[in-house]
Amino acid sequence: MFITILVLIVVLGILILVHEWGHFITAKKSGVKVEEFGFGYPPRIFGRKGKDGVIYSLNWIPIGGFVKIKGENGEERNDPDSFGNKSFSKRALILSAGVIMNVILAFFIFSLGYMFGMPQAIDDELEKDLNVKNIKVQIEAVLETSPAALAGLEVGDWITKIDEMNVETVNGLQQYIKEHSEDPQMLVINRNNEMLSIEVTPEVIEGFTEDKAIGVSLVKTGVVRYNFFESWYQGGKITINLLTRIVQAFYGLFKNLFMGNGLAMEVSGPVGVAVIAGQVADRGFIYLLQFTAILSLNLAVLNFLPFPALDGGRFLFLVIEKIRRKPNNQNIENTVHGIGFALLMLLVLFVTYRDVTRFGGGLIDWVKNLF
Repeated sequence: MFITILVLIVVLGILILVHEWGHFITAKKSGVKVEEFGFGYPPRIFGRKGKDGVIYSLNWIPIGGFVKIKGENGEERNDPDSFGNKSFSKRALILSAGVIMNVILAFFIFSLGYMFGMPQAIDDELEKDLNVKNIKVQIEAVLETSPAALAGLEVGDWITKIDEMNVETVNGLQQYIKEHSEDPQMLVINRNNEMLSIEVTPEVIEGFTEDKAIGVSLVKTGVVRYNFFESWYQGGKITINLLTRIVQAFYGLFKNLFMGNGLAMEVSGPVGVAVIAGQVADRGFIYLLQFTAILSLNLAVLNFLPFPALDGGRFLFLVIEKIRRKPNNQNIENTVHGIGFALLMLLVLFVTYRDVTRFGGGLIDWVKNLF
């Protein structure tokens, strides 16, 4: 558990610092005074003013950081080095720079990963065209309360055998399960280089399939490697594809909320992210890099949603100001951002509580062991 928390702190720390560095560097290049660049969140341990006049501080809460920009809340608008005094284009760039940096970070990680070999889902055509290594059939998703979930199968498990048959393709495994659906089946899996034998009995799962099944989604994966130039192209391609899918996922999430369908169980908060980070780290460094890139893209999309207190919400008020051709009422804007921040904190608390009920057994035991 300690390693899981440490991994979470490092990953989120990198993502948030990269995000804040985007705001920091664009503000300085735009002639806006940066008052403080903080590593971690207050209370402050210590701070030192650099030659550029910026206070560089180290703070007690060790996740990420922050940038304090002069005039970011509408004050000192008439000062030439204030955020509020700058043109629309410069303020828009400063507000969006953090999101842009998170996208660039993901692109860089994916491209670098492809240079050295990165795991991904493959099909027969891709397998023929590329030098794919470590081909395996893995569990992509486990349906809750299904025979697979009750037996203890997990996302990421590599299925090597079923009964006495070696597993080489997804279709071959699915066909075997279908043909032997009346009998218990023994799966041999590789989980973090540990071989396990798990018995599963297929059942009819209501709303999932009319045939008996064990309740998993399977994917064929392999480690794919490209040459130097192709890696950058593929890194950009997967970054754009994932950004599109993440935007669509957020659209579906808010659509369900507005239609009264509630929050999907797939949505995770800090506890859920910590659990996933720990599981990914157990599989190897390259998997952790992939997770960091995907999380960076999620952070980018989340931050640019047009919701008060987020970068996207501030950008929206900037656009409104541009359309009105006069400054917004700063008291009203600050109040809206304050309410938005409070709502975000309530959402985080709710999702965290739900995460603890899903994953919290190990977390609670770890906390108890501290005392």
